[in-house]
Formats: sequence, C-alpha cells, structure tokens
Amino acid sequence: MSHFEKELSRELRFKGKIVDLWHDQVELENGKAALREVIRHPGAVAVLVRDRDALILVRQYRYAAQMEMLEVCAGKLEPHEAPAPAAARELEEETGFGCGPLIPLGDYYGSPGILSEVIHLYYTEPAGRQTAHPDADEFVSTVRISLKEFEAMVARGEINDGKTLAAYTLARARGLLE
Repeated sequence: MSHFEKELSRELRFKGKIVDLWHDQVELENGKAALREVIRHPGAVAVLVRDRDALILVRQYRYAAQMEMLEVCAGKLEPHEAPAPAAARELEEETGFGCGPLIPLGDYYGSPGILSEVIHLYYTEPAGRQTAHPDADEFVSTVRISLKEFEAMVARGEINDGKTLAAYTLARARGLLE
C-alpha cells in the first residue's frame, strides 16, 4: 500500500534569506485534514573527499547546534544550479582543493517531517589545491584525518553531523573506502 497526503492549501508564514516557513493544509489518506508546518529550503550538496588513507573534512561552528562540528564539505545550491557543479564549487571554496571525478552517493533528507531540504551526496578525491575562499560569513578550517581515526571517532559518537555520517556510510557500502 502506498501512503500519501494531498495538499489542499499553502500559506507562507515567514520568508527568510535561506528558508521559508509554510503552513500547509493537507488531506490525509483517511480523508481527514491536517496542518503541516514545512520549512522549504533550496537544497544542498555535500562531498566526502578521500585523499589516500585520509579524509578531508571541515571544522566549523554550527550556531543552531551550539557547537563546533567536523563535517564533509557542504553548501547550499544557488538558484538553477546543478548539484555536481555546486559540489565542486563548495569543495574549492571551503578547502581550496580541486575536485576529481564526482561519484554520486545518493540523496539525504535530514528531517523530512518538517524540512524539504535534500542534500545531494558525492564522493571524490582531491585534484590539486589552491587557496580556500569561503563565504564572508563562513569560518571553516580544513582538517585531514586518517580514515582509521575518523572511524574511531564515529564509533565513539564524536561525529554527529547527519550528512557526514550518511556520506561515509554510503561510500563504505559501495566499497569506496577500502
């Protein structure tokens, strides 16, 4: 059996720089109505970068989580931007690394009950390095960490970013981290 909800109406409640909050009235599969609060986001990309026996990650403070996090390189899609070029752009901006061939890993929905954001996940190996040039409001440090240490950090619960864990899990399942 396939489950569904049918949109009856949509009302914009907040328009932000990155996200919009909508109140959507939906009809459930049993015919009853319900309210859905949806944060609509333009989508993003994330890139797991392997350099021989190490991963190239970024460390940055995440205000919403109130902590510094170690993550894969990631960023928001620009209007009408395709995911693969965006992934290469974000990698260069945040780390200075060029992008080798991108291998799509799949899509990740971080909180599909309230958030429309889909993060397109990729795997690559670096191709040369220049100077990083993050956005003006973005402070990131590039971190090279051995695959063995990263996996130990995952086992200890020290990697708590969902897109990073998803990209790592998908790359591992596809044999890209052997």
